[in-house]
Amino acid sequence: MANSPSRTPPIEIASDQEIVARVLQGDSLLFEVLMRRHNQRIYRAIRSIIRDDSECEEVMQESYVRAFEHLAQFEGRALFSTWLTRIAVNEAIKRSIARGKLDPMDLEDFDGENGAMLARYANTPTPESNAARSELTSLLEESILALPVAYRSVLVLRDLEEMSTAETAQVLTLTDANVKVRLHRAHEMLRSELMERAGASSAGALLFHATRCDRVVHAVFERLQHMAE
Repeated sequence: MANSPSRTPPIEIASDQEIVARVLQGDSLLFEVLMRRHNQRIYRAIRSIIRDDSECEEVMQESYVRAFEHLAQFEGRALFSTWLTRIAVNEAIKRSIARGKLDPMDLEDFDGENGAMLARYANTPTPESNAARSELTSLLEESILALPVAYRSVLVLRDLEEMSTAETAQVLTLTDANVKVRLHRAHEMLRSELMERAGASSAGALLFHATRCDRVVHAVFERLQHMAE
């Protein structure tokens, strides 16, 4: 892999699309910038489907490797973050099905491409604690993870990651109307009083901390290096 980050615009202000273009031109190490920019969102998207936190980093690595391999297929019609999150969601679903961790009822709640994928594969918990986190945030995390996956995914992407209805619909291959309905039902399940009490603390739920970010980035580049050799 080439490793000569270059020229303008400065990486700090370059858009995702500009960085993608530079990676495709040979500045492979700049892929790290994309990973670090989106690690939090990708972690939350995967965690919304996979309840076992220990598996999340593996799925993140697989998602990034797959994204790197198919980077030339990114056409810019959607945001790069949306394209990347969709890859991560698909990887999480495949992992869950392969390990028998999606309930039959969950399989009925995915439409479009994800629905077709689930049909093909159909035969085949405590959130990590942090001393600085409040008991209320931990309670919110547990409540989110207790939701059925179809509602949990929508809630995490819309409320925690603040993706738009349209972006969420693209990632989960749903209609805008379905996203709105599921978000409403997810809020009902969580109970309005819990969400009100949590308030701004909800943004602190399902955080992906710096040491884990470093670990994922390092592991992905090791895999890419082996592939290049």
